[in-house]
Amino acid sequence: MIVERSMNDDFVSNTYVVADEPGGHAVMIDAGGPVEPLLQLLTRGPFELTHILLTHHHDDHIGGARALAARHGCRVYAPRDERIEHADARVGGGDHVVLERPAFAFDVLAIPGHTLSHVAYHGAGVLFCGDTLFSVGCGRLFEGTPAQMLASLERLAALPGDTRVCCGHEYTQANCAFARGIDPANDALAARAAQVDVQRARGEPTVPSTLADERASNPFLRIDAPAMRDALGDGDRVERFAELRRRKDAFRMPAP
Repeated sequence: MIVERSMNDDFVSNTYVVADEPGGHAVMIDAGGPVEPLLQLLTRGPFELTHILLTHHHDDHIGGARALAARHGCRVYAPRDERIEHADARVGGGDHVVLERPAFAFDVLAIPGHTLSHVAYHGAGVLFCGDTLFSVGCGRLFEGTPAQMLASLERLAALPGDTRVCCGHEYTQANCAFARGIDPANDALAARAAQVDVQRARGEPTVPSTLADERASNPFLRIDAPAMRDALGDGDRVERFAELRRRKDAFRMPAP
């Protein structure tokens, strides 16, 4: 499996292209506008686009899907959400997406929290999780509850540790800065933060990560760790998660 990532600037959504070989058929996961960078991503292979898989309804993940589908004649898979107007097939948790060209299969996981209809696609050792799980972070709760988001993150964290995590944004450096203030004695987090600083200084992406790395360094996956209990208070695990998300919402990256 070849996984190509868009090279957009920070805070612009990531788009991924998955293909079986250079010059072969490809599936795109999320397709936020504008269309031109998406076309450049396909040209790099070059790839022949046959399918688009969408994770959630936000425009920075679906804005280019209709134009790409019209241009390439490809099928669009989307969550069961009327806010995504263009879809050839609707999917939800427990469904399976089986493609012939390229020959890949993905399990669909329901992961509400960031949005209520959010889904992830998991197959061939890769997880496309949109804006639910980020590297060393998680998405904001625009529609769901803390309990829903925590359950969704734990559903993802239960996948094999060598799973590559392809998330929706390049937020890792800011996420590391926040996490180190919450979990300062975490050696795995310190090592991840140092690695990320080097990667970003070189203009390199920090994703995909792996689920093993996320379980070791991501505070949103460590709610039950003693250090997180100490940092977040004596509430139950959902209350700790909600407090952690509140603190992240208020966090501002320190000036360099």
